[in-house]
Amino acid sequence: MKILFLGDVMGRAGRRAVCENLARLRDAWKLDFIVVNAENATSGMGLSAAHAQALLEAGADCLTLGDHAFDQKDMLRFIEQEPRIIRPLNFSRAAPGKGARLFSARNGRKVLVAQALGQVFMKRPFDDPFSALEPVLKSHPPGGLAHAILVDFHCEATSEKMAMGHFCDGRASLVVGTHTHVPTADAMILARGTGYLTDAGMCGDYNSVIGMEKQEPLRRFLTGMPKERFTPATGDATLSGVYVETDDRTGMATRIVMVRDGGLLQAAAP
Repeated sequence: MKILFLGDVMGRAGRRAVCENLARLRDAWKLDFIVVNAENATSGMGLSAAHAQALLEAGADCLTLGDHAFDQKDMLRFIEQEPRIIRPLNFSRAAPGKGARLFSARNGRKVLVAQALGQVFMKRPFDDPFSALEPVLKSHPPGGLAHAILVDFHCEATSEKMAMGHFCDGRASLVVGTHTHVPTADAMILARGTGYLTDAGMCGDYNSVIGMEKQEPLRRFLTGMPKERFTPATGDATLSGVYVETDDRTGMATRIVMVRDGGLLQAAAP
């Protein structure tokens, strides 16, 4: 299979870039399945039902969320109606929606998508992500019902993300980190065949501070005092993420490439 994962969609600039370019990328790269992390798509904080619908209509097969999963309150209801949206497995036992789901790709093959939240340096205490993922991976062994297995690990610490990659090695097709909005340069296939990238980066305006207009973050760094709310930057966005090819028989990655399309970052494509 040929799978594209795009990192955190950041505000209007990120939404516009995804909606305007996803169909083109699907055709150009002959993609079988597309996953988009959309937890910052609405004003940089959460995902509204309307914006979720727009991203799905643009061609995303699955949307993942994160620690801001329910900042937009209508997502509490919409996620129950829309199975193509995944929230973190370990968010809360009372949270609506699912943290893992088996999807049918357009070619008829099956893709399991799961998401978990890290614990290190996160503002809220979440349950152990490794324990949360274990039963999901155990119930979907490689080469079984799922032709490909993708894990979105939404996490701050690079060490925790790398540990998750090794924890899933040989049991997932791809482990990709999200949350920091800065793409890392370590796309690789681990020893047992799992594709790995510490962070996919964001789909947003990189002439910013992790997707936000620069003035207020700079003021806070310089003075230690807030004055205004953070607002998402609105310039040309870069689509940032990772492309992976998998073996249907084993479920393991055979090729992995970082993706950057448009905006300020140097272009990279399969």
